[in-house]
Amino acid sequence: MAVIAALIFFLTLILVIWRPGKLGIGWSASLGALLALLTGVVTLANVAEVTGIVWNATLAFIAMVLVSLALEEIGFFDWASLHVIRMARGNGTLTFISVILLGAAVSAIFNNDGAILIITPIVLAMAPALNLPQSAVIPFVMACGFIADAASLPLAISNLTNIMTADMFGIGFAEYASRMVVPNLFSIAASIAVLYLLYHKKIPHRLDLSQLRKPGEAIRDRRLFRLSWALLIVLMAAYFASEWLAVPVSLVAMAAATLLAGVSRHPEIRAGRLIRSAPWAVLFFSTGMYVVVYGLRNAGLTDALAGVIRSLADQGQAVAAAGMGLMAAFLSAVMNNLPAMMVDALAIRESGAQGGILEALVYANVIGTNLGPKMTPIGSLATLLWLHMLSRRGIGISWGNYCKAGVMLTIPTLAATLAGLILWLWRSAPRKPAPGWHGSPL
Repeated sequence: MAVIAALIFFLTLILVIWRPGKLGIGWSASLGALLALLTGVVTLANVAEVTGIVWNATLAFIAMVLVSLALEEIGFFDWASLHVIRMARGNGTLTFISVILLGAAVSAIFNNDGAILIITPIVLAMAPALNLPQSAVIPFVMACGFIADAASLPLAISNLTNIMTADMFGIGFAEYASRMVVPNLFSIAASIAVLYLLYHKKIPHRLDLSQLRKPGEAIRDRRLFRLSWALLIVLMAAYFASEWLAVPVSLVAMAAATLLAGVSRHPEIRAGRLIRSAPWAVLFFSTGMYVVVYGLRNAGLTDALAGVIRSLADQGQAVAAAGMGLMAAFLSAVMNNLPAMMVDALAIRESGAQGGILEALVYANVIGTNLGPKMTPIGSLATLLWLHMLSRRGIGISWGNYCKAGVMLTIPTLAATLAGLILWLWRSAPRKPAPGWHGSPL
């Protein structure tokens, strides 16, 4: 059974990573889930349990993509990009940092995939207007790609791995944010530092802004643009209120997407067009992939990982967090971050950790699975799509060059972020563990 479960997992992973455009990530994961069911690795009861775990996270992710697409069509992100670039007043270094901070904000509020796939094309489109030399384009592109994941920690909605972790361990929206906002600040600060150290020689000292559009020229629907600000404020308030109202975050996000599409008069933002543009394959991917990973758990293949986690937990909170974060980062880099997060989460629950140790393990796993994927192109699907998008635009980044830069950027940022988590959890202790901190499945 263990051999069959492992073979199904690796076959599914290969199909997901190497054939996303032919077979599709949804179909690939669904095929793996079907094989696991037919071979008896999982049962129908397991499939029902998995569906109950992933539906909220996946629908919330899709809803935020819909919101991002709608805002992109009205020029919201173009306006924001032009605004922050002009604020730097032509200073190359400040422009570089401003783009990083914009990517961090978009990743936090919307999600990492939106940040990496929306901000990167906008920056590329502005490069000719800024007279950026080709050698300077790569630093800006790499900054957009890296910060999208590095800054996707603060809110449950910021990354699919965050939402699924919160659901699996019964963590409320506000509870999650209270633990991860500070580590995210460490991650952003470290990201700026390592990106600048790696690329500062290629960044021009001065940029020509004379050909750059004014921010107002990017707005295609002013009425909806003004409404979007109010909507985002209400959306954030509703997210935090959802914890006390016991409302799934997916319903909050879906309500925002529906409202944004419903009130629009812009031809590009009709509900039908948005719905067709949504990444529905992610729904089948997350469900199917989790079923396959659950097969590993049923076959006992997560027992060894749980044993390693117990050994880390015995050394105290700091060692548990550091060890878990590094292990999660490595697994994410070699086997993709979503299945790595799932395997780790199952092993954490089986480890028997409780209270503050459990809390450290859970949040360190999130940090590792959000940052670790940046070390390799296969670490996340967003990175693969991003590289493919750059290739179509004539910007080729070889896997070797990407891995070299990815490791140099990720290791120090990961270390700084885990240190931030350890310090913040230490500062917060002692306290009564929040409801849901018992490692039991929902």
